[in-house]
Amino acid sequence: MADSELEEPNPGDKRRLKGTATKVLIVLVIVALIVAIIGITSRLISRSHLKKRTADDAQMTVVTTKPASSDADNELVLPGNVLAFMEAPIYARTNGYLKVWYADIGARVHKGQLLAEIETPEVDRQLAQARADLDTAIANSHLALTTNARWQTLAGKQAVSRQDADEKAGDAAAKVASEASARQNVKRLEDLESFKRVLSPFNGVVTARNTDVGALINAGETSGAELFRVADIRTLRVYAQVPEPYAVATRAGLNAELHFAEHPGDAYPAKTVRTSNALDPTARTLQVELELDNKDGQFFPGAYTEIHFKLPSDKKTLRLPSNTVLFRDSGLQVATVDQSHKIKLKNIGQGRDFGKTIEVLNGLDPNDDVVINPSDSIEDGMSVRIAPPDQNKDKGNGQDKQGDQGKDKAAGEAGDSKTKTAESSL
Repeated sequence: MADSELEEPNPGDKRRLKGTATKVLIVLVIVALIVAIIGITSRLISRSHLKKRTADDAQMTVVTTKPASSDADNELVLPGNVLAFMEAPIYARTNGYLKVWYADIGARVHKGQLLAEIETPEVDRQLAQARADLDTAIANSHLALTTNARWQTLAGKQAVSRQDADEKAGDAAAKVASEASARQNVKRLEDLESFKRVLSPFNGVVTARNTDVGALINAGETSGAELFRVADIRTLRVYAQVPEPYAVATRAGLNAELHFAEHPGDAYPAKTVRTSNALDPTARTLQVELELDNKDGQFFPGAYTEIHFKLPSDKKTLRLPSNTVLFRDSGLQVATVDQSHKIKLKNIGQGRDFGKTIEVLNGLDPNDDVVINPSDSIEDGMSVRIAPPDQNKDKGNGQDKQGDQGKDKAAGEAGDSKTKTAESSL
């Protein structure tokens, strides 16, 4: 009987075991629900972050700047050509051979200085012949005058006919004219003879010598090459072509600064001395001449210079970098960003073009945030993101804009990888 009591389970124990199993099952279900809730919540958070990152990546990042106020004096930068104040090619006026030259390139010469001598044997003989002809003409003229005087005396005494006396008078006049002609021929050849001495026309520097001893010399510019080239470089002329919009403001007396590549960092004052007062009908530009003092000879004719004109302005305007302008069918536009970070396109009226910047006459407010290097796809109302101020240093080249986009892309990829990791862990 004792054995049967041990084999039969106690009803109370059964109830306790059943209750324990139920509690364990409930705990397991609660744990499973908690794990499921954590996993679902993690997925929802990751998807939300991914959606936000995707939306952020889809937003265009832009770099902005504010319009600058134009000062009273505007600067116009133009290329200029530097020329000698006076420059002349020296040609021969007579034929022959070069006997000797006295000045080489770089030599400083004064007006009337002998540069070279030409040997002219043919001209020498022609001059000798002309002088002999002149002597003959003088002798014939004296004889004709004497004969005419005698015949006029005889005609007064009616010893000869008036016809014969008039013939002697006409012959004397012809002989006098022949003498004058021979005299002028001698002077012509003497002048031609003097041309064998090549002289400097003014004070200056010999910039070219294109002949040498024994070279054949032909007279004139068309048949012969230039022998020398002389330039006066104590003062230099600087020429520039001013575009039509600035022609009215460019007048004699306008100050400017010259910048040379061979003198980096230095600016040299120059003054506008004259203008052509007429526009080139082809290029629509005004030719302007400036003068530059070159007594120390540090500048060379033929050089290139950058001219910075100081243009007066009677009103203040705004300026923008040239790389902010959009060329659309509706005209010139700029993209501005409003307070809600949305693009607003504005039509502007352009004034003068200063190269790196342009003058804006109307259509823009001084407090506008203008997009630098706007994309061609930018549209009105587009939501954008403004780059932080520390990334606006290189506004002109657009490198920060590309760098921001690269950073955002990398961050987006990192966010995607984190989301995928979270999902895989679930």
